[in-house]
Amino acid sequence: MSEKFSPTLRLADLNDFIAPSQACIVSLKAVSSSKPKKDEKQEKLLPFGKPVNSEPVKISLKDCLACSGCITSAETVMLEKQSLDEFLSRIKSEAAVVVSISPQSRSSLAEHFDLSPSQVFTRLTALFKSLGVKAVFDTSCSRDLVLLESCKEFIERYEQHKRVDGNQTAPDLPMLSSSCPGWICYAEKTLGSYILPYISSVKSPQQAMGTTIKHHISKKMGFKPQQVYHVTVMPCYDKKLEAVRDDFIFPVDHLDEDGHEAVGWNVAEVDSVLTTGEVLDLIQLKSIDFNALEEAPLDKLLTNVNEEGLLYGVAGSSGGYAETIFRYAAKTLFGKEISGLLEFKVLRNSDFREVHLEVAGETVLRFAACYGFRNLQNIVRKIKSGKCEYHFVEVMACPSGCLNGGGQVKPKSGQSAKDLIQSLENRYMQNVLVADPFDNPLVRRLYDEWLGEPGSEEAKKYFHTKYHQVVKSTTSQLHNW
Repeated sequence: MSEKFSPTLRLADLNDFIAPSQACIVSLKAVSSSKPKKDEKQEKLLPFGKPVNSEPVKISLKDCLACSGCITSAETVMLEKQSLDEFLSRIKSEAAVVVSISPQSRSSLAEHFDLSPSQVFTRLTALFKSLGVKAVFDTSCSRDLVLLESCKEFIERYEQHKRVDGNQTAPDLPMLSSSCPGWICYAEKTLGSYILPYISSVKSPQQAMGTTIKHHISKKMGFKPQQVYHVTVMPCYDKKLEAVRDDFIFPVDHLDEDGHEAVGWNVAEVDSVLTTGEVLDLIQLKSIDFNALEEAPLDKLLTNVNEEGLLYGVAGSSGGYAETIFRYAAKTLFGKEISGLLEFKVLRNSDFREVHLEVAGETVLRFAACYGFRNLQNIVRKIKSGKCEYHFVEVMACPSGCLNGGGQVKPKSGQSAKDLIQSLENRYMQNVLVADPFDNPLVRRLYDEWLGEPGSEEAKKYFHTKYHQVVKSTTSQLHNW
């Protein structure tokens, strides 16, 4: 598969595999212009929950069938409703706009403006609130929640795998992380059903934040789910694709103007995604001197900030999944408390590393961090042939992980991409405390008030999902044949 990487990758700064282009089979020219019947309903519901009249069909991220062989389509097919213009128009409406910022995005902006991530966060809070945003949160909080759910899921898989006999079907190991939408899109559209059982069922931090805001925090803020317009700031265009998945849209009932029960609205966990680069565009559009912008207090309802005003979170710049789950599994399964930094061994390259735990001379845990499609395909081949020795693999589509996402701020003049990534790695945890997600008071409060405990039925209802094989079109199959 690695030999099929498109020359397109060498023509731009994209990190994702995009096959040579073909005409889209969902052609705009093929849209029927016939008028609807009189008794045919023309009202449809947007993810945000507002009914609109049907317009001529436009291609969106949902419509992409991967017919050109694309693994990730977000770089070439943009969702019109996920734009700066839409974001600004929502702020002017009566919607309660809530923004959630990823730590990778604030690191990218911190590098661009030569600030600390904390300084960027307080300035972004001031900027967004000056525009009319109701609250600004930190997805490091939802990432900690996701890590707890992932730890619980791994333990369940590992223990059941050990108990399995010939009359049972074991949960598939290795467990593969599920937070990268580029990887999920690749798995669903290209790898087929054989790989999907290995993928963790836990949602990404972006969607976990959306679930928490729409189902729980909105009530604390005095709003109904359909009244909240939730925007995330992410390092990756593929997060736009993730946000519009049908799995992440849920119905809510509402009353009409006369107080009668009306048809349910479809509400998205995340209504819109802005990339880091688009936030920089917003700053430049408003002619804001970002470095001179006055800092604003952080919203502590869903932000990892302690009483001293310091941000905290896990150290891994792509989520810390491998390290967090490895430590938890070592302690829970084998009573091994691991202190200090984990020593990952670099294998083929810096984007493919592994760590293992030995007990009485036997390797009982073997984890890997695997970034970029070239490395990923080696893992996929081993899983398919039944020769994969890993128990868990942290998977990211982009080489160097999330800090190198396609939506990040581009290198400055004279700065190489390699130098930028190194600077981002150093900037990521600047003035940010490394903290165990199991000690996060915000996460503990969410479980106490709402979810019960990690892995509970309520937690699985709101923070776990399923993945689906996407059958390729005949055109795509002929193209790849």
